Amino acid sequence: MTDGSGPSPEAWSAEVEQVTAFWRGLGLPGLLDVHTHFLPANIQRRVWAQFDDAGPKIGRAWPIRYRGSTEERVEQLRELGVRRFSSLPYAHRPGIAGYLNDWATTFKQQVPESLWSATFYPEPEAARYVAAGLAVGVEIFKVHVQVGEFDLDDPLLDPVWGLLAEAGTPVVVHAGHAPVGNDFTGPAPMARVLAAHPRLCLVVAHLGAPDYLDFMSFADTYDRVHLDTTMTFTDFWETTYPDGMLARLADLGDRILLGTDFPTIPYPYGHQLEGLARLDLGDDWLRAVCWHNAEALVGR
Repeated sequence: MTDGSGPSPEAWSAEVEQVTAFWRGLGLPGLLDVHTHFLPANIQRRVWAQFDDAGPKIGRAWPIRYRGSTEERVEQLRELGVRRFSSLPYAHRPGIAGYLNDWATTFKQQVPESLWSATFYPEPEAARYVAAGLAVGVEIFKVHVQVGEFDLDDPLLDPVWGLLAEAGTPVVVHAGHAPVGNDFTGPAPMARVLAAHPRLCLVVAHLGAPDYLDFMSFADTYDRVHLDTTMTFTDFWETTYPDGMLARLADLGDRILLGTDFPTIPYPYGHQLEGLARLDLGDDWLRAVCWHNAEALVGR
């Protein structure tokens, strides 16, 4: 654990050595992480303050390990060998998505290997700015119903889901109850959205914790549903894994994507990789999860 000040130079050197040894040992050119976060500095401070205070949407002590500047955190991912990564802004209220999307566009221009990210919120103008983002090349979207407190099947989002289904652009969706659920989390709203828009390319954040099997079942029915590994199988993640989950992970080996939640994690980046390796699902599975599946989805 860390007190939030970040790893020492010695600890950081060890982290880099561990992570690079992991992907080199698999014969990979690096890592593709679809679930990392970069936000405008003023919003980033507010988000971290929520974690520092263990606020109602956090629910427990959560010391953040990587608190450097945007530039420092980008360089950390580069040193670890993360070849592509997202910024994943998420709108928590109406009227802010445009600001976040503009910032994420600038981030993409400054960090060309990053996945051009954007967000949306149920508001009348959502279809307009999502269409504009798709037209200029946004590569991935993020919505967070736990934080934003909205229904995935809000009627204002129906045209948005239609646009995204037609484009095939991935949307990382935090819809699970973990770490703290509310009236908007859980698999039922996503089930309704997918029934209406079966060609959506959704990436279920955190494997849908704690309703893992329910969210995994969507991938059996819908060809474009994926799930990311963010924080699962780490020592910090307080959850119960259901019987049969490992078999399902093996069956869905081409739909599981590496995600970490960097920088908002309370342990070294490599601990996520350790957790995945401990599953003992084989090197081919790890290669698919840590590189090939995301490469097929968002490009190298």
